[in-house]
Amino acid sequence: MNAYVFPGQGAQFVGMGLDLYEKSPIAQELFEKANNILGFHITDIMFEGTPEDLKQTKVTQPAIFLHSVILSKVLGDSFKPNMVAGHSLGEFSALVANGALPFEDALTLVSKRALAMQKACEVTPSTMAAVLGLADADVERLCEETEGIVVAANYNCPGQLVISGEVEAINTACEKMKEAGARRALVLPVGGAFHSPLMEPAREELAAAIEATKFVTPTCPIYQNVTTTAVTDPTEIKKNLIAQLTAPVKWTQSVEQMIADGATLFTEVGPGKVLQGLVKKINKQSVVASAEIPAE
Repeated sequence: MNAYVFPGQGAQFVGMGLDLYEKSPIAQELFEKANNILGFHITDIMFEGTPEDLKQTKVTQPAIFLHSVILSKVLGDSFKPNMVAGHSLGEFSALVANGALPFEDALTLVSKRALAMQKACEVTPSTMAAVLGLADADVERLCEETEGIVVAANYNCPGQLVISGEVEAINTACEKMKEAGARRALVLPVGGAFHSPLMEPAREELAAAIEATKFVTPTCPIYQNVTTTAVTDPTEIKKNLIAQLTAPVKWTQSVEQMIADGATLFTEVGPGKVLQGLVKKINKQSVVASAEIPAE
């Protein structure tokens, strides 16, 4: 069974999407449509901007979404997912890929999500940190024992968790993780505490936008970050998408469930190869690939 997976924030690079734009009339049309929907020329930033320009949340999230979704459209008839999943932001790309959301509505939601998250980041000084080489249970316990807001936010693969919370609490937790034997506990260059209770204002804002958007029954199940199980019911998809902003991204558990349900090939659609690396660390036997632009 073919599982298609879609990356989240952090996969961006300068020049992303330019090859798609130059090779495909479908891509050109969708990129121009995106410029109109967003109200600014995101293509200029994606194709020619600096890494700093691309790092702004209001740019990063739509840029990664566009790269992933437009690539899936360019694949044409060869794109036949039996199941999909996305890492955080990638869940929106996955929902266009399986037909639950139209391109335009999903891009509008992604843009609103990015702006709401940016706003929430400005309320409380907050950040995230990668913890390598500790068991999940130890990371969770040390977060609970740390004063202030700090939670396990991304279960990326065994021995690789990201924690999220207030700056001071993160710094304290990192020291505790190292003392407990973590190989590394490294503060990440991100704008705020994604997938933590500090994203509550953004969750409320996005909830209204998601509730007002029509979702339909998809062509194949999505394995959502919050539940990790196959979901096809539009009402449940919406609920999980809203919860995702303040809940952890359970990527390890989602991939394990997809394998249990018959996934034999994981194809990453979008910039970079981060998810392929994670899938391999979750299950060495899994076959992984990158989606490629079809030859002329």
